[in-house]
Amino acid sequence: MVTVGVDRAVVETALLGGELGCPALGCGGRLAPWGWARRRMVRGEGGEGGAAGLRPRRSRCMDCLQTHVLLPASVLLRRADEVTVIGAALLAKACGCGHRKIATRLGRAASTVRGWLRRIGQVAERVLAVLGVVAAEFGTEFVPPAPTADPVAAVVEMVGALARAVARRLGGSCSPWRLAAVLCGGRLLGPGGPDLLLGPGGVPNTSWLWAGDP
Repeated sequence: MVTVGVDRAVVETALLGGELGCPALGCGGRLAPWGWARRRMVRGEGGEGGAAGLRPRRSRCMDCLQTHVLLPASVLLRRADEVTVIGAALLAKACGCGHRKIATRLGRAASTVRGWLRRIGQVAERVLAVLGVVAAEFGTEFVPPAPTADPVAAVVEMVGALARAVARRLGGSCSPWRLAAVLCGGRLLGPGGPDLLLGPGGVPNTSWLWAGDP
C-alpha cells in the first residue's frame, strides 16, 4: 500500500507518468496502473450523512511486479472514518475527554471511539518511533513538543509539531492528521502500527498534502 494525495487527477497523472516509486525496500522501481481496489464507504465529519464512496487505485511495480493500493491521505487502512475524524477523537482524549463524550461529540458509536483509543494506546510507541525518524530529517525546522507520559497526548503533540515543521519547510499549512496518515503509511491505527522502516525514498512525500481536495 502507498499513501498518496486526495486529488485523484493529480495521482492519476503521476501514476501514468511513472512518477510514483515502489515502496518495497530495495526495489526502486516505478508503479504503473493496475486496476482498482474494492469500493468502500468512508464517513466524514458529518457522520453517516457525510459518508462517501471510495475506490482506491491499484498499481503494480514494473520491476518487482508487486501490486500496491494507492490509499488517499484522507483515510487510514481498514477504517471506515476519515483520518481527520479519528484525529479529532485523539485530540479530545489528550484534552481529558472520555470515549463516550467524544463519541457523542463526533456522532459515532462509543464502541468505535473506544476501539480507536485502545489501538493508539497499543501502537503509540511505534508511531512515535516512526514520527521521530521523520522529525530528525527536519533538523532545526522541527521544534520538539514538551514531554508527556500520556501516550495519546504524546502522539497528538508530535503530529502537531511535525505539521508545523513541514509548513515551515514547504510554506502554507496542511492537515496534521493527513500528514500523520502519510508519514505512517496509512497505518496510524494498524494492528501493529506503522512500518518502522522507511522505503528507498526516505521521508514519505508530504508534498501530496498541498495538492488540494478532489
